[in-house]
Amino acid sequence: MFDLSLEVLRVVEEAAIASARTMGMGDPKTADYAAVECMRRCLDMIAIDGTIVIGEGERDAAPMLFIGEKVGSAKDQQGALSVDIAVDPLEGTNLCSTGAGGAITVLAASERGGLLHAPDCYMQKIVVGPAARGAVDLDAPVKHNLKAIARRLQRGVDDLVVVVLDADIREAGARIRLIADGDLSAGIGAAVAGTGVHAVMGSGGAPEGVLTAAALRCLNGEIVGRLVVKDEAQKERMQAMGIQDTGKIYTTQELAPGRNIVFAASGVTDGNLLQGVRFFGDGTRTQSIVMTHTPARVRFIDTVHLENRPDVKVRFR
Repeated sequence: MFDLSLEVLRVVEEAAIASARTMGMGDPKTADYAAVECMRRCLDMIAIDGTIVIGEGERDAAPMLFIGEKVGSAKDQQGALSVDIAVDPLEGTNLCSTGAGGAITVLAASERGGLLHAPDCYMQKIVVGPAARGAVDLDAPVKHNLKAIARRLQRGVDDLVVVVLDADIREAGARIRLIADGDLSAGIGAAVAGTGVHAVMGSGGAPEGVLTAAALRCLNGEIVGRLVVKDEAQKERMQAMGIQDTGKIYTTQELAPGRNIVFAASGVTDGNLLQGVRFFGDGTRTQSIVMTHTPARVRFIDTVHLENRPDVKVRFR
């Protein structure tokens, strides 16, 4: 696979700028639509034969970037580079619409079959950084997992900060940061030193679990997850998708098995990992992270998108 990282960077940057223009307007649907429309337009400018495997939903419910949609300027050309693509055009639509921190735009790509085609359901998950790989067990008590993470990090449980959707962790003695949106951003943060997040526990979206796994393959972190089946109808739908063991615990490698993984995210509103979009007189500033698994590279990129005027000035700050 040729280096898609700069192409993917442009997609998430442009989507971040488009959605940031709706920030604080109180309309999450408009914010999401702006990101989706922009991302699709940018993807169609890349010379690939791309297929959306994680997207905005099924064809009937999502007019753009639906699961199975073909994207790329070479999508009808024989012999073109075939790529599976997972997107969350705007993770944190409510965060963006209210002006709260932590909204990001996200895209992962890999060779065909390199990303699990996860159903649109919830997933019970634990995410940790490189130091705690292999130390957690999805079926173990919360207290057991926190002690295991603390040992690997050589600190006490009371020194851990866990981003979580459940309240059991507080009883075990760790400090928690409760979230209702943005578990993908938190999952990436858990694998990057210095973000102040040591683990993520709880139930979030299964598609976000695949995107997190793609990032963690590049960051040497770990996610373990199990699909949450809410009823018999959903179980039958999973089985129709080829998921026979609905109680299976997935590893990072199983969620994102690809070798040529590219992952990119841009900040829309300020978060622990990325600053949000900044608008100023001469242009727009974005902050992004771009990662590849092979070769192993992680880039933090600060980009100034200048206005097309002869008197434009580039500012350091």
